Amino acid sequence: MNVKKHTIVLLFFASIILGFTGAYAGGQLAKSDQGMQQSGNGSQEKVVVDTPEHLAKVAQAYNLIKEHYLEEVDDEELIEGAIQGMLEILEDPYSSYMDVEVMERFNEQIESSFEGIGAEVSLIDGVVTIVAPIKESPAEKAGLRPNDQIIKIDQESIEGLDLNEAVERIRGEKGTEVVLEISRPGVSESFEVTVVRDEIPIETVHAETLDVAGKQTGIIEITSFSETTAADFVTALDEMEAANIDGLVIDVRGNPGGLLNSVEDILKHFVPKDLPYVQTEDQQGNRQPFYSDLDEKKDYPISVLIDSGSASASEILAVALKEIGYEVIGQASHGKGTVQQAVPLGDGTTLKLTFYKWLSPKGTWIHEKGVQPTIEVEQPDYYYSHPIRTDEPLSINDSGEAVENIQVMLTGLGYDTGGKDGKFDQATVAAVQEFQKNNELPVTGEVDERTAELIERNVVEKIRAGEDDIQLDEAIKSLYK
Repeated sequence: MNVKKHTIVLLFFASIILGFTGAYAGGQLAKSDQGMQQSGNGSQEKVVVDTPEHLAKVAQAYNLIKEHYLEEVDDEELIEGAIQGMLEILEDPYSSYMDVEVMERFNEQIESSFEGIGAEVSLIDGVVTIVAPIKESPAEKAGLRPNDQIIKIDQESIEGLDLNEAVERIRGEKGTEVVLEISRPGVSESFEVTVVRDEIPIETVHAETLDVAGKQTGIIEITSFSETTAADFVTALDEMEAANIDGLVIDVRGNPGGLLNSVEDILKHFVPKDLPYVQTEDQQGNRQPFYSDLDEKKDYPISVLIDSGSASASEILAVALKEIGYEVIGQASHGKGTVQQAVPLGDGTTLKLTFYKWLSPKGTWIHEKGVQPTIEVEQPDYYYSHPIRTDEPLSINDSGEAVENIQVMLTGLGYDTGGKDGKFDQATVAAVQEFQKNNELPVTGEVDERTAELIERNVVEKIRAGEDDIQLDEAIKSLYK
């Protein structure tokens, strides 16, 4: 496919943000001979391709259906069905057809807040899977995590639905509830999570400076890469540098990606001009590197935090900084190494298609592999716990995975269960009783629905507050080793 240089290029989120505005693809970028820059008007030169003779078969099938099929079929539905069929053959979760309504919602989401549960999802091996919940979103507050698989929505199976159809069922207005049945890796049984939809603000940069043993340490968290992210990041960075920080942590954990020009504008402040901050590769294997005008690296140490929810643009940032010698701390990232282009079809609809690989400064393709940390660190066990199923209260002499999960949670909350062996013994009873007493519950020593709910809530709140954040501690430690 011959595509002219002046086209709209998108680095998409792993797929879709679950908000009422529907598909959030990450934004529009114009690619020119001078590099990548944000498109102001979204215009697109036409792509000219040879029409294969086989296409006559498609027209023949269309005419046969219109003339002879028993029931009346809408013309537009037939055409869209043909496009969807071609895309399904690609088996690429990042290529899709976006109708007029989806495009309108996408454009709205780029510029403003939206309503929904606030989770990035993708279709992985045919299953709707959470890439990452948005910081401070209903999804995060409900305890949803990267790699959670959604198998039912409001008690109805979503098997056979495409990603857009599943998202239509999940999104909704502020204040309404949706019940998701979740299958979580490492947990033998699925469980339900009730999420109350809310407004999802697009505030993507959170910055603070900490005094760590006399060292002024800047911490900048980026939750996604939107239109304002780079400017907000640079503002925070300038303020920190004016205050003479001794080191910087950039936190992109749980960041599903976003606009390519946003991460580009950030990397221009860190990657010197002798090495590209990113490269793209087309279907013929032609590579195009992109460079900054920066003369040299920062004169202070930097570390980057990643986890399995770090995808796309987050991975571009992490691998670029890794390859110029900075530490990357945490766990392997998601592994999305492709760039999509949105091609308007002339009637308000758009075809989003994978056009390029993106490569690291040194030419590494991280697709389906992820960025590997230089220092691998996991969070405490309770960070990986899951909701408690309480069809019947759990009590002394019970055993199994559910009991072990409770022990992990209670231990994380500071209660001594005597171990995490999955056996509901006297030590576990005592821990439950102490928790119940501290939370003004009936002191039964059994984990009933109310006790389970409060244990879960306390764990989620502790995680969201960043307590026991071993990864962050290691990132700060690595700055001054």
